[in-house]
Amino acid sequence: MEPQNVTNPVTEFVLLGFNYSLKIQQFLFTVFFIVYLMTCLENITILTTVITDYHLHIPMYFFLANLAFTDITESSVNTPILLSGFLSQHKTVPFKECIFHMFVFHFIGGAHIFLLAVMAADRYVAVHKPLQYLTIMNREVCLGLVTGSWAGGFIHSATQIALLLPLPYCGPNTLDNFHCDVPQVLKVACIDTYQTELLMVSNGGLLLIVIFVLLLISYTVILVKIRRQVTRGTHKALSTCIAQIMAISITFIPGIFIYARPFKTFELDKVASIFFTVLVPVLNPMVYTLRNTEMKKAIRRLVSRVLFSGEK
Repeated sequence: MEPQNVTNPVTEFVLLGFNYSLKIQQFLFTVFFIVYLMTCLENITILTTVITDYHLHIPMYFFLANLAFTDITESSVNTPILLSGFLSQHKTVPFKECIFHMFVFHFIGGAHIFLLAVMAADRYVAVHKPLQYLTIMNREVCLGLVTGSWAGGFIHSATQIALLLPLPYCGPNTLDNFHCDVPQVLKVACIDTYQTELLMVSNGGLLLIVIFVLLLISYTVILVKIRRQVTRGTHKALSTCIAQIMAISITFIPGIFIYARPFKTFELDKVASIFFTVLVPVLNPMVYTLRNTEMKKAIRRLVSRVLFSGEK
């Protein structure tokens, strides 16, 4: 497929993907296919366990289940496109499909970011107000916070698309990435997009920076509080908190690198995209959920019910 020139309106985009040798691309296909299977297995296990085990029907696990849902949906939006790109040199995507993909991607990604902030607030309340925790984080509050996370993701994504759609696109229609994303699509517009880029950076990049800083402050306060408590579980709690700081750093830093600067093309953009669209969804369950003792017990109970449910 030849890129369309500057005189023709763009009706489709060509995703350039990764320009590696056939053997390397086949190897990468195998690696990321395994990563995707692990992502599905981990997050479906978490969702099923939290839904079916009444011991986990408390706020923390409610939020973790929602995080698992965003992980599996975000990975399912992007990983299949990445995998198909390893099997073909250039992948063609119709214009409307590309726009729809960006909307869904930023909708889920935005909800994911807001949900991480909600989870940090939940842990803050649990550490600083342990006796009032269940009263403060009651069912209505939890549902409201999750609904607000998805509403925030929708507003963020809708704003991005509303800024993109009115622009004229006249090529060349190549996108130097493995999936449709705002920085690459905006470069295809055949007018000056400086003001639009500023609005995009404010809507996406600035939002990421603000939430990331707030999360770091929140987890730092929690760490200080934990260190002051001399209990048997202090070391484990510190380890868990530090692991979560590393997890949010892996999530936010690549996103800030892509969306909080002028939309110039860098080779690292594709690597950064892989980090927060493919690798983060497989790492989050390991950091936030599967290390949890109560979750491990619940998974064992689930496995026992599945294996022995037919026995009398």
